[in-house]
Amino acid sequence: MKRLLPGFIALYSLLATSAVFAQPEYVTIEMEIDVAKPADQVWAKVGDYCAIAEWLNLDCTLASGDGGMGSVRVLAGGRVTEILVAETPLSYGYTQPAVEGAFYNLYHGFLEARPVSETSSKLIYTLLLDVSNLPDQAAKDANLAGRRTMFEGALARMKALAEE
Repeated sequence: MKRLLPGFIALYSLLATSAVFAQPEYVTIEMEIDVAKPADQVWAKVGDYCAIAEWLNLDCTLASGDGGMGSVRVLAGGRVTEILVAETPLSYGYTQPAVEGAFYNLYHGFLEARPVSETSSKLIYTLLLDVSNLPDQAAKDANLAGRRTMFEGALARMKALAEE
């Protein structure tokens, strides 16, 4: 029995550790669209932190801040909260905070208007998240495809707004 006990304890520790500490599976979705306007003009049309309401067709309210670093926006009737964590004159990055009792997917988004020439630019949208909570590869692929479809549609709407 004394010989089995250390092995049992080691096996129990391994199983308990794997249950407590998730094995994250981070994925990145990179999207871009060409825009026939200079980057500064594009950003003036689509770069406000709550402009998401126009190009993703959902409500946006600033819960705190003035739209700059540290501002908190609340989307979709309060279902989504996002904090502005990075900002340049032509870009911003945001994250979604952990919610008690829910899986934390480390969701981050980054939107940039990148100059290409004096008269053109690219809008680049990058998402990063953990999909380890999804049951299988088919579910992961479907989740990523849905996000890509939604945000590529948003990029197309941003392009249309910027080129008006």
